[in-house]
Parts: sequence; structure tokens; C-alpha cells
Amino acid sequence: MKQKDVIIALDFKDKAETLAFLDRFTEEKPFVKIGMELFYGEGPDIVREIKARGHSIFLDLKLHDIPMTVRKAMRNLARLGVDMTNVHAAGTADMMKAALEGLREGAQEAGLPCAKLIAVTQLTSTSEERMQRELLINAPINDTIIHYAKNAKEAGLCGVVCSPLEAAMVKEACGKEFLTVTPGIRYPGAGVQDQVRVTSPSDAKEIGTDYIVVGRPITAAEDPVAAYHRVCGDFL
Repeated sequence: MKQKDVIIALDFKDKAETLAFLDRFTEEKPFVKIGMELFYGEGPDIVREIKARGHSIFLDLKLHDIPMTVRKAMRNLARLGVDMTNVHAAGTADMMKAALEGLREGAQEAGLPCAKLIAVTQLTSTSEERMQRELLINAPINDTIIHYAKNAKEAGLCGVVCSPLEAAMVKEACGKEFLTVTPGIRYPGAGVQDQVRVTSPSDAKEIGTDYIVVGRPITAAEDPVAAYHRVCGDFL
């Protein structure tokens, strides 16, 4: 594995906070995730600026709409030159296929490599009880995640977002080359905030996930660079 298999979640409110955080990293360019808060607050230019600084980017917007809308949106997002982006697997296989088509079209038009496209299975803030009670999905959560992962693979996507707890099962069902990108990373004794299904970086390594997405354990640390190196040491 490489250090870029650790993705830092840039969950900051604005450009100033984000760039001040990235300025701390003087010797490396970590792989970073840009999510809804930052993207909706600053727009596409924040992606372009961070990309110009040399960072690989996971654009985490979790598109979920009718297939044509998602296809057109992905066509635009592809022009930003991100390295990875995602949709919700719950949008159906047809929507995921349309997303991939749009991503490829946009990348070709811009003369850029096509980003990796992955699908969110179930959010790490979702427990089995809440999934069944509130979403009326009566199957066990692991069965649901595996089914969504298989749909994503059939649609041509290269992987899924799941918790580290499900990564090995996804690999068994979809093959070792099928990527697992796993948030919900916490150290023992640390608060889990709104996460439910969590593991430590070392446990995620043992399980065999490909990428871990780490936010507050790094971004809220007194020394974020040291925290990042600790996570890399435990996972890589």
C-alpha cells in the first residue's frame, strides 16, 4: 500500500480553514476528500485549487437522482479532474450505469483520466435497527451491503463505500480487485460522534480494506501532521 490509501476528510466550513489546514503539510500531499459542506460552500473552484496544489481528490457528493440527471451531473464533475467520486447505490443499477457513462463522457471531453467511481452502500451512521425501522429494509444490514455492492459491480463501478466491518465480505462477494473505501475510522477510547459502525486504522488494515477515510482523528488533532503520520503508520 501507499500513503495515499489514507484519505483525509476536509470537513471544514470554508476555503480559508481548508487551505490553512493543508498548509501544515509541507513535505507531502495527502489524498483528501472534499464533501458536501466544503463543495456547496465554495463551489468547484475549491476543487481546482486543491488539485493544483498536487493533491489527489475524492469528491464525495453521493449523487442520487434519476439516471439522466446523474449522468449530466457526472459529466460536469468529470471536468474537475478529481481522482474518485461517488453515487448512492440505492439509486439503482441503471442510475449507477448512467453515472459512469457521464463520468467517462466528461473526462473524454476534457482530455482527462476518468475518475474512479464508487457507490455508497449504507452510511456508517446507519445501524441495522434504524435501517429496518426507518428505511423499511428488512434484510440484515450485511446482506443489504453485499447486494448493493454486487449491483455496483454489475453496473461497472470499481468499488463501494462501506464500513471497515463489511470490507472483507465485499471482497469475498465481488473479488479482491473491487475497491473498498471505508470511513468510520476511530481509535479506541475516542468519541465516535455520529458514526455507528467503526474500527481503528490497524483493524481496518487487518480486515483488508483499500482506502480509509479519516476526518476528526486527524483534522481535530492538536498536531494534524503527526496524527496523519500515526494513522499511516497503523494502516499502511
